[in-house]
Amino acid sequence: MKKLLLLTAFCLLLASCAPQATAPSPIEMEVVVTPAGQTVQPLSAGEPVPLTVMTHDSFAISESVLAAFEQSNNIKVTFLASGDTGAALNKAILSKDAPLADVLYGVDNTFLSRALDAGIFEPYESPALVNVPAEFRLDAEKRAIPVDYGDVCINYDKAFFAKNELAVPQTLGDLILPEYNGMLVVENPATSSPGLAFLLATIAHFGEPGYLDFWRSLRANGLVVVNDWNTAYYTNFSASSGRGSQTMVVSYATSPAAEVIFADVQLEQSPTASIVGPDTCFRQIEFVGILAGTRQRAAAERFVDFMLSLSFQEDVPLQMFVLPVDPLAILPDSFYQFNEYPTEPAALAPDVIAANRERWIQEWTDAVLR
Repeated sequence: MKKLLLLTAFCLLLASCAPQATAPSPIEMEVVVTPAGQTVQPLSAGEPVPLTVMTHDSFAISESVLAAFEQSNNIKVTFLASGDTGAALNKAILSKDAPLADVLYGVDNTFLSRALDAGIFEPYESPALVNVPAEFRLDAEKRAIPVDYGDVCINYDKAFFAKNELAVPQTLGDLILPEYNGMLVVENPATSSPGLAFLLATIAHFGEPGYLDFWRSLRANGLVVVNDWNTAYYTNFSASSGRGSQTMVVSYATSPAAEVIFADVQLEQSPTASIVGPDTCFRQIEFVGILAGTRQRAAAERFVDFMLSLSFQEDVPLQMFVLPVDPLAILPDSFYQFNEYPTEPAALAPDVIAANRERWIQEWTDAVLR
């Protein structure tokens, strides 16, 4: 979001003629230019307008980026962390008659239809949507505005496969081959967002009831299931813990870059890579929406516009390791150097997911855990 400081010759002349006068504050003098090229003034020159934004626990933003938004708009943002995506959505739905926040960020396409059916969002046609590709705009009524996306993929231990001269699986079907016995750890879709995303990828690829046959074959081939991503990645996965027994894990397409960025020593290449063949990854899209009943509608609109601005979009990758929906946003070099991204991710319509999610999870539980 570009800022233009409006200094006129008249102001300079006034200052020279009347040195005792107080200079205007930055808020009074700033004009904000939106991604669509529009200029907007701060909401007021008085006390900052309070705005509460409900998020999932993984939300993060650079302090400097947030401070610039707050100063430019004279808004004070309070974030209300509310658990994982499902928990945050539940909280918003249960409190919709007396909203706890003005904005909700973090609903993804696996929960989108539930949020829309519950009527928790007010429509808002942000001018910044002009920069967002149609593939991310899943709500025609513009109640849920796309902000970022990420691909849930299988990551693998590069050193293990190289040392053992073992070919890396290229398709989901390859995973049931005997040479990969006991090598894959996944998260339980009933308790884990990436676990659910991977289950959806298998449903999109194999259909019904084929996906259950695939999972039964995986179980017979030594599949390991844990409850959460942290356990799968940092305990079971060999490339991360150095002690785990599984050489493949359900994680994210951005995980290889994270391995380099957070390494204790400088690395020239990532120890992991992703399997990104057709239908092997599932694309999660995250949305922001203005909660119905907000008393800070104008400030809420500003925040939605801000989330689609280049300043926020370019902050997203290193804060939450997801990708911006604005194709003009420049990614960190590490995201180009160490990550591979699927060109044909698996997809299911949000209403199909909403109608079948609980049944699919129960069927998976019966086939894999019992």
